[in-house]
Parts: sequence; structure tokens; C-alpha cells
Amino acid sequence: MQRTDENSTRARLARAMATFGLSVRWDDLELRLPDDAELLDLADVAADGVHAPEAAPFSVQWTRGTADEVRRQVLTHHWRVRQRLDPDDWGLELGVYVGGRIVGAQGIGAKGFPVTRAAHTGSWLGMAHQGRGIGTRMRLAVLHLAFDGLGAAEVASEAFVDNPASNAVSRRLGYELNGVYPAVRDGKPAHEYRYRMTREAWDRRPGELRPAIEIEGADPVRDLLGITTAEPPSAA
Repeated sequence: MQRTDENSTRARLARAMATFGLSVRWDDLELRLPDDAELLDLADVAADGVHAPEAAPFSVQWTRGTADEVRRQVLTHHWRVRQRLDPDDWGLELGVYVGGRIVGAQGIGAKGFPVTRAAHTGSWLGMAHQGRGIGTRMRLAVLHLAFDGLGAAEVASEAFVDNPASNAVSRRLGYELNGVYPAVRDGKPAHEYRYRMTREAWDRRPGELRPAIEIEGADPVRDLLGITTAEPPSAA
């Protein structure tokens, strides 16, 4: 359990940078920005394996190489995304915690968000934690952050056609298929499905997709990112 008193590292980070005070909680699952000590734990999760050796679920093959090379990829990516805090180009690479233990990462980012209110998400989960429904829960939690915390009008996701787990999560949560597009993977042609979740689809989701999810620290993050309201602007 992380320390929450006003002198803890987490509290001091949150005072200096609002993104460290953001938390999305659903029972034993939590999304929040990892500090450097937690980031080292996350790098170990990745080094232990994210997918089968023959699979290639990502357009950038950051999971390949030695364990130390994978760890470096995780660290440098998170450090880089931490700096993307311009209202017109921001990203949040949140750790996924289950029972207080970090098990993967759930990202959300956008360009031109104050105008378009359109965001996109991406994620990964350590192999040891797959097959337990965590992938669905973390995606539902980040959608809750996007729509109810940040005022998104739509959220996009994508997956290669041969990534059944990610595609299944998108279908299960009610995304609409937004096309099949050519892509490059490992210097070779591939195809990916693109999905779109609109505010209207989110608002009419069924009861089983409406768990009690709590968001803490959204107001300072909206201020930091130039989001004036949690409600999306009306279309002209």
C-alpha cells in the first residue's frame, strides 16, 4: 500500500506535478502514474515476458532483446511520456496495480484534445497476469477516466488483426469497428483493426459495464492540460 501522508514521496510529487496525484480505482485495481521505484518494478514485469516469443502485438518491438534491454525500453518510454504535458499533445502512461502490485501499463494520450476531445489508448500486461480479466478491467477504467474524468468525446484503440486478446476486449466493451488499415510491423506489411468508442456509446453501455470506479485528482490534471470542463464541447 502506498503512503498517502502529506510528506510521502507520492504526495510531494503530486504537489509538484498534478499527474502524480491522479488515481483511478476499482476494487483492488488502480491506475496511477508510477514513481521511479515502481517503474523499476514495472520494468521487471516486462522483462519477465509480455507475450509469446513468436507473437508481435506492438508496432515497435520494445519487448525484444535481453532482459536489461527490455527494462531500458520501459524506463525510457515512461520518462519520455512524462514530459508530454502540452494541452495540444499530452500523454499519461499509467501503471496498472492489482492488490497494490504493479502488473502492466495503461496509456492514454491525445493531440489537440481541447478542441477535438478525441483521445487514444494503448496498454500491455505481464504474461503472468494475463487471462484473469485484468485487461478488460484496466481498459474500462481508462475509459472511465477519459469520459468522466477528462471529458472526452471519443476514444480510439487499435490492434493488429492477429492479436485476439486486445480485439476481444474492444468488442466486449462495445467499441465500434472503425476500419481495417495497412500497417508496417517488423519491416513487413500487416493490418490492424481500429476501434472507436463515442461518448454516446459510452453513455448507453449496459449495467454490467458500469462498476463503481472512483477518480481522484482529475481537477488539477484538467487544469494542467488546459481542459476547462469535464463535459465535451458541443459539435458546431
